[in-house]
Amino acid sequence: MSAGTTSSGDGVIAEAGRRRTFAVISHPDAGKSTLTEALALHAAAIEQAGAVHGKAGRRGVTSDWMDMERSRGISITSSVLRFEYGGALLNLLDTPGHADFSEDTYRVLAAVDGAIMLLDSAKGLEAQTLKLFDVCRHRKIPVITFVNKWDRPGREPLELLDEVEQRIGLRPAPLNWPVGVAGDFRGLIDRVDGSYTRFRRTPGGAQRAVAEPVPADRAAAEEGDAWTTATEELALLDEIGATLDMDAFAAGTCTPVLFGAALPNFGVQALLETVRRLAPAPGPRADERGVDRPVEAPFAGQVFKVQAGMDRAHRDRLAFVRVCSGRFERGMTLTHAATGRPLTTKHAQTVFGRDRSTVDAAYPGDVIGLPNATGVKVGDTLYSARPVTFPPIPAFAPEHFMVAHVDDNGRAKQFRRGIDQLDNEGVVQVLRSDLRGDGAPVLAAVGPLQFEVVTARMENEFGAPVNLARLDYTTARITDKESAPVLAAQRGVEVLTRVLDGALVAVFPDKWRVRAIERDHPELTLTPMLAAGAPD
Repeated sequence: MSAGTTSSGDGVIAEAGRRRTFAVISHPDAGKSTLTEALALHAAAIEQAGAVHGKAGRRGVTSDWMDMERSRGISITSSVLRFEYGGALLNLLDTPGHADFSEDTYRVLAAVDGAIMLLDSAKGLEAQTLKLFDVCRHRKIPVITFVNKWDRPGREPLELLDEVEQRIGLRPAPLNWPVGVAGDFRGLIDRVDGSYTRFRRTPGGAQRAVAEPVPADRAAAEEGDAWTTATEELALLDEIGATLDMDAFAAGTCTPVLFGAALPNFGVQALLETVRRLAPAPGPRADERGVDRPVEAPFAGQVFKVQAGMDRAHRDRLAFVRVCSGRFERGMTLTHAATGRPLTTKHAQTVFGRDRSTVDAAYPGDVIGLPNATGVKVGDTLYSARPVTFPPIPAFAPEHFMVAHVDDNGRAKQFRRGIDQLDNEGVVQVLRSDLRGDGAPVLAAVGPLQFEVVTARMENEFGAPVNLARLDYTTARITDKESAPVLAAQRGVEVLTRVLDGALVAVFPDKWRVRAIERDHPELTLTPMLAAGAPD
């Protein structure tokens, strides 16, 4: 039988069983990109770790390839890091850390089986972390917690555990415990076997930290009060039963907790080992009817990201596809579920930050890149042999709106092509109306930094500099053809068409205007959109 028309069930199940596909969620500045790099370093995927905010001359992180990311020290886009570790194949989907790009992070969370929740030892649970955890809870994604920056002053470890349990209802189960308070980090005690590992920095944290196993009796003598405090706290954890329950972890009610510091690479190896041992392997995925598609079924995958401009030499467009079932083989012909059109895959690739390589085969949990997959957009399903459509990935409710105009009318063709491309990628939502015309699309965004990305990319990639003018809208609702004329007649309201899917979107100056219209016209359709970071 031909590749993709059937699956070698046992082989696919075995390959899926060794995959671990996960993301790191955190508040900005908690150290997400640094941790991503440290994990790849410890898995020997790279030789030297970079940092977002490093010393002069130090490398930028592998996963942050956009110039704006490097200059600002923030993650804007999503990328994929794929590496082998201890017999497992890890697919780490790096995500934007800034709240303005939370919609992109939401898309990535639709493609993973587990997550690392990264906490700053001094700040604990922060706003963006809470929002993203809500998404994980809604999607039933098991979460491993890593308390970062223990080499800097911070809070008491027991206080942080209590915050996790009280604020998000997740029962913490520490797998290791720090010796020394935050800012005076000595090492880690493994709760399973009681072993103690002391850490020593390498210059700049660019190489793996030196880890020295130290016998308990010697540690007690050398660490003094710090050792005594740590062992007393461990005894308390044992007394209250703060141990890992794997069923509760899989159900999303218990989280393994580890301590460390990503920048100097303290405790990263233990985290990597925990991901290998505990993070779930890919399992069946429900289609839009709620029917599970087994991992051994013929190939099916879902597009969770479309990105152009990653390769300056080719200026191509890459669709990131999470393999959900079956074996993918390069060259196979897939069906685009939304249109029924065939799609060839002879140029399929894997992506490691900015770098790419040809992929010949992929299994559930893997991410493949399909260059220039015409007509494919975020949320689309691709399949072979047995038709399937996975649930769409919802768009977020925009809160910022601008009208775009091209600077030079002679660049109108490039302007239209660029706006369409950014719309397909999900950089912004593009809304149009007969009143404004195609030359003045309305760009809708979750956060204002998205507009900066639009401005930079329109000029640098499409050669069509734009002017953006702010509109005084802050709230959007989905409506229908029957309601649109009534809404358009209301003061301060405009009805636009979302280009990507044809949905009618009514925009309002504020939520109070929405409520007033709902009160006066209860018959109108005003469906709320998914709020940023909130479950659908």
